Amino acid sequence: MKNLLATLADLHSFDEVIDVRTPLEFAEDHIPGAINAPVLSNEERVIVGTLYKQDPFAATKLGAGLVAKNLGIHLATTFKDKPKNWRPLIYCWRGGKRSGSMTTWFNLIGWKARQLQGGYKAYRGDVLVQLEQRPTAARFIVLAGHTGCGKTRLLHALEQAGAQTLDLEGIAQHRGSVLGASPEGAQPSQKSFDSQLIAKLAMFDPSQPVFVEAESKRIGLIHLPASLMLAIRAADCVLIEASFADRIRFLCQDYAHLFEAPDHLKNKLARLVEMHGKVVLTHWHELIDQGQKAELFGELISKHYDPAYKRSSQGNYLRLNEAKKLEIDPSGNLNAYARQLLDLI
Repeated sequence: MKNLLATLADLHSFDEVIDVRTPLEFAEDHIPGAINAPVLSNEERVIVGTLYKQDPFAATKLGAGLVAKNLGIHLATTFKDKPKNWRPLIYCWRGGKRSGSMTTWFNLIGWKARQLQGGYKAYRGDVLVQLEQRPTAARFIVLAGHTGCGKTRLLHALEQAGAQTLDLEGIAQHRGSVLGASPEGAQPSQKSFDSQLIAKLAMFDPSQPVFVEAESKRIGLIHLPASLMLAIRAADCVLIEASFADRIRFLCQDYAHLFEAPDHLKNKLARLVEMHGKVVLTHWHELIDQGQKAELFGELISKHYDPAYKRSSQGNYLRLNEAKKLEIDPSGNLNAYARQLLDLI
């Protein structure tokens, strides 16, 4: 049969990208936009892999039968309405038997399917190369400022105003602090974060600035690539400022959900015991029990967040001392502040 291979350079010339790996492999990471049509389930892959160590021939025969069964199911469901001129790109882990089987059968049916050469492994290698290269092509403007200044909301308002923005905390599904875990679910895997980051960076016009929040090199469990950290730490900065009272009011709004599960909030703060001592932690727990949100956030700002910001920001962001300043009410009209900031740049 004629050559059925395609490369990553051909990715956008296909009608659909199909990942035939197991649901677990797909969940860890996949090519953005791909659909999952596994030819082996999570359990089936384990069974075949275990048998292969004992008897490769028997494992291959068993695997072929399972793949054929699952292909039949996909043809009767997922792909039953695909037209004759449909052109899918199919991949597995290394461009081997799993994707090769589906590609062969699809072409026998009459579809112009192609198999991704090198599979997901080739894609992941390309992502690692792009993680080194793409951040250097962007001109970042860093939004710096203390916790509670509304930097994330301002970033979203800038995006609504038409500016290019990179929401690292949004991609990482974490706000980057001890209380920063998202109430909406767990963080993505590191590989999935990398894929989403590259997809976002690829969308930017290099002639226009990209607004990004000041971040440490880790957001929750996610590590930011070294090339990105170098790029944003050398970038121009805008210092976002807000009054102490406005910051407390903002945190009371933004983190109100934490008081719905007080024991969980106490467990989060318990990570700070070595830094602040048991007496302080006990006092914070009492404030939680009493529902004193403003008092708790006021102490967290003055005793934890602001000192941490002072330690980290001055040495990490080379142009922070030259930053233009924008004072805002983080609970106010962020769209107006976004337009003000764009006029300032």
